[in-house]
Order: sequence, then C-alpha cells, then structure tokens
Amino acid sequence: MALLVVDTEYMKEIDKARRDLRALIAYKNCAPIMLRLAWHDAGTYDVNTKTGGPNGSIRNEEEYSHGSNNGLKIALDFCEEVKAKHPKITYADLYQLAGVVAVEVTGGPTVDFVPGRKDSKISPKEGRLPDAKQGAPHLRDIFYRMGLSDKDIVALSGGHTLGRCHPERSGFEGPWTRDPLKFDNSYFVELLNGESEGLLQLPTDKALLEDPEFRRYVELYVKDEDAFFRDYAASHKKLSELGFSPSSSKLIANDCTVLAQGAVGVAVAAAVVILGYFYEVRKRMK
Repeated sequence: MALLVVDTEYMKEIDKARRDLRALIAYKNCAPIMLRLAWHDAGTYDVNTKTGGPNGSIRNEEEYSHGSNNGLKIALDFCEEVKAKHPKITYADLYQLAGVVAVEVTGGPTVDFVPGRKDSKISPKEGRLPDAKQGAPHLRDIFYRMGLSDKDIVALSGGHTLGRCHPERSGFEGPWTRDPLKFDNSYFVELLNGESEGLLQLPTDKALLEDPEFRRYVELYVKDEDAFFRDYAASHKKLSELGFSPSSSKLIANDCTVLAQGAVGVAVAAAVVILGYFYEVRKRMK
C-alpha cells in the first residue's frame, strides 16, 4: 500500500468532509446507519492475526454482502457522495469519521478522531461480527478477539440508543428507545426497566443484565449519563483505531513540518553565507 501522508492539506480535507457529513446526516436523518457502517468496518478486527479492522474493506461487495451487513450499501452510497468531493481521503478514514459525526450530531459525546487509516481490498471471512441471538460468552468472544474489554462491550452497546432493527435486514423489528435519533443513556434506562411495548431487546441486550460484570456498568450508566458519555467516547475511539497507530500518522505530519522547516533553515543559512561573501568581496574592492 502507498504511504499515506497526513499533512496540512489532508487535514483540511478531513475538516471539509466533516462539515459535509454533518449536513448529509442531518438532511437524511441517517445517523444510525452511518454509525453502524463505522462499527461494522472496524468490528472485524482480530488482535491475534492483525487482520480486519477499520480499513475500508467493507466497501467490497464480498464484505457488504455478508448477512450481518444487510442494508449497509445505503450508507456506503451516502459516503460516496462525500468521497466524490474529497477524493484524497481514504475510505477507512471516511467511514470512521462518519461514525464520529453521527454520534455528535445526535447529541452524543465528542469522540476524538485522528486520521491516517489506510485502505485495504482484503475482506475478512464472514462471522466476525456479533450474533444478536447469542449471549454474554459470545459477546466476550467477539470483543476480546478485538482486544476490547467488558466496559467497552457495555459502553458500545449503548450505541443502540440510535436506530432500529429492520426485519428484512436482521430478522428483528423495532427501536431500542423512544427517540431513535437522539444519543443519550435511554438505551440503558429502557433495558433496566424491562420489556416495553414497541421497544426492542435483543438476546445480546438482555445479556448485559444477566451477566453481573456487565450489569454493574448498565446500572452506572442509568444513574450517570456523563459517565456513559465519557466511557462511550473512549470505547468508540478504541474501536475506530483497532489495528491503527495514530502516532504514526501524526509522526508523518510532524516529519513533513520538520523537513519543511529544515529546508527553510538551510536556505536562510545559505543566503546569509552568500550575502556575507559578497559583502567581504565588496569591502576588498573599495
């Protein structure tokens, strides 16, 4: 893969893409599916084999055709509108930026975003994402494989505060909360309240109550929305950077700056030497 240089121009494109994503998501009310796209691109990561992860591979038909990705072609096409305006940005960065913006525009926490992800054409085999029909052991198998923790499992599950299930995509139907376009702690409130008419609770949701370690985080987030926002922002950042080292992209940007500054310094020094030489020559000629 070609070296991705995160320089000043790239950062400017990221800022422009962020603005375009805000406008698009607000206009189309598509925050839930954009968040799902970001999660499904990142959630394939395997910490042991260093494969999968937020590398844009979900744009491959082989991957977006997986059963767990049903319906995500809609989000991919939305992102193409932004990509067309900002072709320098990698798909990997674009999809994760879309997820960050989706959380922010719906009232959620600000998630730190560092660009520099490289695109990959290699898609992992199907089966790396959570199966909603299973319980706590399955959740741990999936998230531990990514290198994430119990707290990450519960905090990221709180993303279900946005959106709803569609029967043609998942076999389940309905929203988790009363306002599926508002990011808050109501997912946990409704979970603790028990099943309510018109609201959805998947087996993987119920597992958060049945497992004592998971449940303590649920109870915390019901009482303290600020704690949920804080933990969610940290867990989302971890998810969006699986297999990606942000420090390396920063280093590239800094190196460019240092090199540029160094070149200017050399040029200035050379100019001083040359001017000094001509000054001495003129003195001798007088």
